[in-house]
Amino acid sequence: MTTLQDVALMRLVAQGLAGPPSPDAAGAVRALAAVQGQDLPGAITSVALRTAGRRRDDVLAAMDAGTVVRSWPMRGTLHLLAAEDLPWMLELLGPRALAGLAKRRAALELTEAEAERARGTVVGALSGGRRLFRAALLAAIGDGGVATTGQRGYHLLWFLAQTGTLCLGPTDGGDQQFVLLDEWVREPRRLAREEALGELALRYFRGHGPATVADLVRWAGSTVRDVRAGIAVAGDGLIRLDVEGTEYLLDPATPDLLAAHREDARAVRLLPGFDEFLLGYADRSAALDPAFAERICPGRNGVFAPTVVVDGRVAGTWRWSGSGRRRAATAALFAEDAVLASAVPGLAEALP
Repeated sequence: MTTLQDVALMRLVAQGLAGPPSPDAAGAVRALAAVQGQDLPGAITSVALRTAGRRRDDVLAAMDAGTVVRSWPMRGTLHLLAAEDLPWMLELLGPRALAGLAKRRAALELTEAEAERARGTVVGALSGGRRLFRAALLAAIGDGGVATTGQRGYHLLWFLAQTGTLCLGPTDGGDQQFVLLDEWVREPRRLAREEALGELALRYFRGHGPATVADLVRWAGSTVRDVRAGIAVAGDGLIRLDVEGTEYLLDPATPDLLAAHREDARAVRLLPGFDEFLLGYADRSAALDPAFAERICPGRNGVFAPTVVVDGRVAGTWRWSGSGRRRAATAALFAEDAVLASAVPGLAEALP
């Protein structure tokens, strides 16, 4: 009989955190469809943990080469994606993210004409393969006659990315530069709506399953109707699993993958704060006791602490303290466990 703990363990192997890793960064991101990217250093670690080399430099190299990009494909939230997937995901999921545009612009006292003027300035500043950091790009928009004070600047960059003009691409000094999407993404995929719905469902449930319809609705900012339509298109590419009265969808290969790599899945591991293992689901109870949700995201402020995972369950949080040679990782476990606490510093040092 499959239990909720089995669900969590299967998610670890489906996500590539246990069992066979992806050969490279683009493959790891592609396997998940998209990876939470609000915190760039943590996102780089999350991707590296799912690759055979486990190297941050390999993830940065993929971003610099243009095989992995960072943008706002859904929910108005930054994600890392395989470059070719960004265009079709924007077309499929962008309209819902833009639904509240008029109200937000009114609050910012920003007009549609100003937003389009900013677009023209940005295209002129970046055309021909040029790239700019955020501050320089905002300065160019300001010089073009559109004020970027307060939240106006962030909104304009988000809007231009959400509507397919911009994306974040190459890195320099640990930060990313903006580029024109059409120039940077050299081999974009273009999918008809029905095909895109099927692709999204197949990719999400293969990379995150077992997961529910509600999980995908939340993750993608989609609708139940669209998710069910996508599942229908995916057809036999997915199987269903009933656990305690809840229907989950997953890749048919995932149960056997767990059977072959159960000990690896059960091992102690440290994850960054915004890792897909937790944030990839609306219902996180398979891996996290709801009683400890506030410990992971204090005050529900949107900032997620790094986690200690044991046997597929979150056992506590961890963090770095000190600096230089005195830097060390410490754990705040949900239950006292001296052996587990003593293992955290070494596991943290081994993280990419």
